[in-house]
Amino acid sequence: MSEVFDAATPVIGMVHLPPLPGAPRYDRDRGREHLHDRARRDTERLAAGGVDAVMVENFGDAPFHPDDVPKHTVAEMTALARTVREACALPVGVNVLRNDGPAAVAVAAAAGAAFCRVNVHVGARVADQGVLEGEAHETTRLRERIDAGVGDGATDGDGDGDGVRVLADVNVKHSAPLAEGDWQAESLAESAERGLADGVVVSGARTGRATPVEAVERAVERRDRLGLDVPVLVGSGVTADGVGDLLSVTDGAIVGTALKEGGETAAPVDVERVRELVAAADAVR
Repeated sequence: MSEVFDAATPVIGMVHLPPLPGAPRYDRDRGREHLHDRARRDTERLAAGGVDAVMVENFGDAPFHPDDVPKHTVAEMTALARTVREACALPVGVNVLRNDGPAAVAVAAAAGAAFCRVNVHVGARVADQGVLEGEAHETTRLRERIDAGVGDGATDGDGDGDGVRVLADVNVKHSAPLAEGDWQAESLAESAERGLADGVVVSGARTGRATPVEAVERAVERRDRLGLDVPVLVGSGVTADGVGDLLSVTDGAIVGTALKEGGETAAPVDVERVRELVAAADAVR
């Protein structure tokens, strides 16, 4: 992932979008202009605070479609991802909730983003949307069809081309495995070897819930034992107090809630919170 991020262990700040048009809680009175203003403002604050990349996500669209989101959501996400990209000089990522990997790749490619996150890339998980199934076969083939494959000269977050990388969760938030077993270890191997993921994400149980250092260490140990050349990132619950411990054993962190006003996930970004967390990260990297 060094082709995407300047930092060896990047801090990726989240741009959590309010409900989009078509979502039950969309604010028709404030309209689309408010969505773009909010995305732009949060992005500018994240960049000013010193993050290494940003990722845009349709966080406000609950209850989420389990997989294929409507066409208008893809269109709105593309426009907003473009706004985010134009608001900063950082690599941009995309996550289309709840689990639309092909849409995330398409949005990223069209908006000039560098990477995307896919919650269930391989295997299956039980969530409030029902059973979520991996679509690695669709996501990776679409990436090739639309000239967004890694290393083929396609558009990246700087606009000069190196494809859209896929970061795949291996223990998905707000979900449970279908059967007992060491599914984090199995999912890591399957995501990288058979799902062709470019990186894997280890998370806590819920958005904002801390990711245990032990879980990250197990994932890194499994990655190293298998000889896999993929970065392991932390995907939830990263705080200024804990980021040092996590970055000492992993390859990067995706941070949202801890960077928001009052520590509320849906609130605007607080630039002072961003600076505090980035300073804590810089102390160990």
